[in-house]
Amino acid sequence: MTRSRLFAWLRRDLRAAISLAFLLALVLLALCAPWLAPYPVTAQDVDNTLASPSALHLMGTDDLGRDVFSRMVHGAAATLYASALAVGIAILLGLPVGLLAGFLGGWVDDAISRFIDALLSFPSIVLAIAVTGALGIGLTNGMIAVGIVFSPQLARLVRARALVVRQELYVDASRCFGASTARILWRHVLPNTVQPVIVQVTLLLAAALLAEASLSFLGLGIQPPDPSWGSMLARAYQNMELAPEQMVAPGLAILLTALAFNTLGESLRVALEPTTKR
Repeated sequence: MTRSRLFAWLRRDLRAAISLAFLLALVLLALCAPWLAPYPVTAQDVDNTLASPSALHLMGTDDLGRDVFSRMVHGAAATLYASALAVGIAILLGLPVGLLAGFLGGWVDDAISRFIDALLSFPSIVLAIAVTGALGIGLTNGMIAVGIVFSPQLARLVRARALVVRQELYVDASRCFGASTARILWRHVLPNTVQPVIVQVTLLLAAALLAEASLSFLGLGIQPPDPSWGSMLARAYQNMELAPEQMVAPGLAILLTALAFNTLGESLRVALEPTTKR
């Protein structure tokens, strides 16, 4: 999508423009977290635990007296990093596997497809928990697990697209001119699978964010005292009867960010596939 087409698309689709603006603002907030947060994430105000929002603490404090706004800002960086890491791993694993399965076909396609089907038969969060248990508890290990779990979805999508592209005349022409399999994959098959991959990546970012929140909520993701929205939500849940408002900020942040990714992905799907109808 060229720059002119990008601006034209954003002018036509208000939902996409709002979602993109929200996500860019969130990225900027995460990058500027060290300067925007009024307190260190571990600083405690023991005289104001579970305090309501005030001029001193814009979003109140948690059960240990830590500033919720400061932890939300730093938590945005951790959550976005985790989502990007998981999706990056899914691309590194799923993209080449899908290309090879769809382009080579035969026994290679059969073997890869059966393996993908076996992975997809497990609930994603259960498989992520199992992989996390094998790798060890922590944010990076948790996101590696999520990336491994998401890679079969991406591989299946790329395989389906590669099956179509390999039948094109320009692929046959490249073979006739003596192009190697690697060159055909790189110059012809891969560029023609990019559009559906871009859409799927956007949707996977939302799924990765929810997976990170789930793992952190269960204590398998980021570890204290480092903040993420999922771990903050878990902490607020433990004190829900004393201060239910503590759940609003992390819960709303997770909801709005996942909604923005999903909305942007759906808008991209419509924009990149002209035959798709709303």
